[in-house]
Amino acid sequence: MNIGKRELTLLCDFYEITMARGYFHSKIKDQIAYFDVFFRRVPDGGGYAIFAGLEQIIEYIKALKFSDEDIAYLRSKGIFDEEFLSYLRDFRFTGDIWSVEEGTVIFPNEPIMTVRAPAIEAQFIETFVLLTINHQCLIATKASRITRASGGRAVSEFGARRAHGPDASIYGTRAAYIGGCSSTSCTIADKSWGIPAGGTMAHSWIQMFDSEYEAFEAYCRLYPSSPTLLVDTYDVLKSGIPNAIKAFKSCLTEEQQKSCAIRIDSGDITYLTKKVRKMLDGAGLTGCKIVVSNSLDEYIIRDILTQGACVDAFGVGERLVTARSEPVFGGVYKLVAVEREGKITPKIKISENPIKITNPDFKDLYRFYSKESGKAEADLITIYDEVIDESAPYELFDPAHIWKRKLMENYTLRRLRVKIFDNGKCVYTSPSVDKIREYCQRELSSMWDEVLRFENPHNYYVDLSARLWDEKHTLLRKKGKI
Repeated sequence: MNIGKRELTLLCDFYEITMARGYFHSKIKDQIAYFDVFFRRVPDGGGYAIFAGLEQIIEYIKALKFSDEDIAYLRSKGIFDEEFLSYLRDFRFTGDIWSVEEGTVIFPNEPIMTVRAPAIEAQFIETFVLLTINHQCLIATKASRITRASGGRAVSEFGARRAHGPDASIYGTRAAYIGGCSSTSCTIADKSWGIPAGGTMAHSWIQMFDSEYEAFEAYCRLYPSSPTLLVDTYDVLKSGIPNAIKAFKSCLTEEQQKSCAIRIDSGDITYLTKKVRKMLDGAGLTGCKIVVSNSLDEYIIRDILTQGACVDAFGVGERLVTARSEPVFGGVYKLVAVEREGKITPKIKISENPIKITNPDFKDLYRFYSKESGKAEADLITIYDEVIDESAPYELFDPAHIWKRKLMENYTLRRLRVKIFDNGKCVYTSPSVDKIREYCQRELSSMWDEVLRFENPHNYYVDLSARLWDEKHTLLRKKGKI
């Protein structure tokens, strides 16, 4: 789906434009600025998040320009002069961007993306970058939790009608697939990215017929290869399952009966699925799958499986596509450095709230892996030109409690970010959504189970290099904060 076909240039906070005019009429106009994108806390108290949304940011930046209608609108506000409007008419992004790739497991305070560009350009794209990453990272992370709770059972994203608008549905589906869902109810996502779309019937289909059996029979004759019958319109155990069994037996061949399924969308899932499994098996339909839906999330799925529910697949809607339990990701876009005549000057934001104090300077991001286990052990944020000798041990330390130290030995080191834009030209080819999804699963497999826990996960180490730590504290001392 090419978002560039839509004119979204003015999908920005108004202060991006008022600041742009201010920069334009000052010495800051051509100054190079560095902005980091990062988040401060994992949603739902989890131990990790999933990065998603990069492809849409690329499409937006490649298409970024002010139309005649945009210029006319800004002129109508009465606060923008013609010289500035003339500048906007020729506006293009000419900077550089580095980013982790979609599907990467990410952690708080890491510079998952850095934008280096003239101040006006770097500031202007802030809103779209954040809204895209905040939404897709949130949904991909939620989907990862839900699909992990399913214990390998297929999870279909069912949330189109519950999403907060068309884009939330479409891109929510994309993010959910990256996070681990196997299919969707959203047809346009199949058309756009090849995310498998599926669905069978609503309760209204059954109500349209004079009897439940007639509805089931009609459907089985229309779609004999893999019919899924919704059995809770009237009564699951007294009518739904008996009529489904009758329809399967009368309409399907023995081979087709191996790929049929029933879906339950209400009631006590654990109790009903246990009863249903016995009824289906007793009728010889041992291959018939049981699909359940109805306001599910990772906790409900985990609990019903622990209680012995007989479930083969899940349909998850509103609590996934809206990330209902915590619907804000909290990504931010902060200035970390400026560049004048080739010299980079670090910048720091200071707050009375320690979590809001930023890490200054143009930085890079690395991940340590144990050669023995293959597992990720820690991430390291460095200043951009630091070189790490992988043949030598490396001492990590907690940035807040520097006496907590760990000596890394027998490790491999991976640079997590790649260059996306170079002097305004996109130099990165986005993988297919299937490749991103596969990569995401490899990323998760490299994490210790303790990091992946739903509650009280292990605090994954994200450390600063000694040089970056010193620089940060030097700036804090200069500001009289330590």
